[in-house]
Amino acid sequence: MKLDILAFGVHPDDVELGCSGTILAALAEGKKVGVIDLTQGELGTRGTAETRRMEAAAAAQVMGVQVRENLGMADGFFENDEANRRLVIGAIRKYRPDIVLCNAPEDRHPDHGRSAKLVSDAAFLSGLRKISTRSGQEEQVPWRPSYVFHYIQDRFIHPSFVVDISAYHDKKIAAILCYTTQFNNPSADEPQTYISSPQFLETVKARALMLGKRIGVQYAEGFISEKVLGIASFDAFIQNVT
Repeated sequence: MKLDILAFGVHPDDVELGCSGTILAALAEGKKVGVIDLTQGELGTRGTAETRRMEAAAAAQVMGVQVRENLGMADGFFENDEANRRLVIGAIRKYRPDIVLCNAPEDRHPDHGRSAKLVSDAAFLSGLRKISTRSGQEEQVPWRPSYVFHYIQDRFIHPSFVVDISAYHDKKIAAILCYTTQFNNPSADEPQTYISSPQFLETVKARALMLGKRIGVQYAEGFISEKVLGIASFDAFIQNVT
């Protein structure tokens, strides 16, 4: 299956928090979208690898993505090395996305920035024909995505562009709340964490409101582009009034 967009998250729930509104908007336009989680989030204070797997599957169903996979890297200890680059290259060549979305290049959690570089490096290397990867018995064909975009996460980074998610914000929150072990749950008996406080989701909503305000819409998500984005004409910015 060829996908239009392949979204990577180092932990299950990163994609939901960072770019699920954009994914929902793309799906509504008829685009094919997949999600790849690099780790199982097994070092998280709350929940287990198994509960995170079930929560990720539930969130994927809410979003309606065509595919979701987990590469099984070591949470907290994965490196941007050849073995892990080959795993990401294999995923990119398998689904041949035009656009890759991935973690912020710098953030509160050190895994985020490290995974951002890993995915970005792999996206480039995936286009080199002398790097050999296989899927089952078949040799994979080289493929380089046209764009790699990093979604803004906990720390604010000035965005290269923002995406209007106003029509999909409520569904984004529904996808996030599939992670019942991770976010505010009064009945949970596990330790409180930075993201499990009632205030955390309010900051997610506030970020979307703030980014939306910058483009005159209710809610938006922000992205950093690794290369300058170009346009063919000003028609994209002109409202045709008849």
